[in-house]
Amino acid sequence: MPRIVGPIKRRHPVGVDSLAFLRAHAGTGKVVKATVPGPFTMAQQAQNDYYPSAEAAAYGYAAAVHDEIADLFAAGADIVQVDEPYLQARPDAAREFGVSVLNAALEGITGTTAVHLCFGYAAIIHDRPSGYSFLPELATCTADQISIETAQSDLDCAGLAGLADAGKTIILGVLNLGDPTVESADVVAGRIRRALPYVPTGQIVLAPDCGMKYLPRDSALGKLKAMTAAAAKLRAQQ
Repeated sequence: MPRIVGPIKRRHPVGVDSLAFLRAHAGTGKVVKATVPGPFTMAQQAQNDYYPSAEAAAYGYAAAVHDEIADLFAAGADIVQVDEPYLQARPDAAREFGVSVLNAALEGITGTTAVHLCFGYAAIIHDRPSGYSFLPELATCTADQISIETAQSDLDCAGLAGLADAGKTIILGVLNLGDPTVESADVVAGRIRRALPYVPTGQIVLAPDCGMKYLPRDSALGKLKAMTAAAAKLRAQQ
């Protein structure tokens, strides 16, 4: 657990250096995305011995995250995603200041931004509820895209309608990362179809549920190929 004993300062921009390297090698026309830890989540995980409250600490983190996001876009990022799993894990505190802290981190940012909510790594946390405890509230955040997981949780996608109506693009998690077995394209397509009554196809981006770090490489690659095939199948049916 990090301990806050003084004003939060921005760390050395390792992410910016990595992004510049990636941008230089990605080639023309490739979309480059970077991720940063969210200010709300970091404040919830830290031992705060300096700021008067967890909310104040979160705003301290927000200022540092804001500068990191700005520099990532300056280094060539097309999309920057803020990872905020603790918005889901601690919804009561999130309702008090989670969205305002996220908006502080994104204030004045002009590039495409996303916020990711999840239920935790599937290899560690196996049980998933069928709905998020904090999600509709993000309709008022300034992020352009909302990244959620639906595969392992068999998420009720009706809750996405309000986000879509607010103009948010939904990054739809459709790969079950709790099982290394590679899904068929038909299975993945079925998961995508669950969202279609609530989100226009033009506002959907497909993705794994969450991070794939605990999967064998062959499994991860196979799942991504199934997701690509499912997208092609659905496009052909339109």
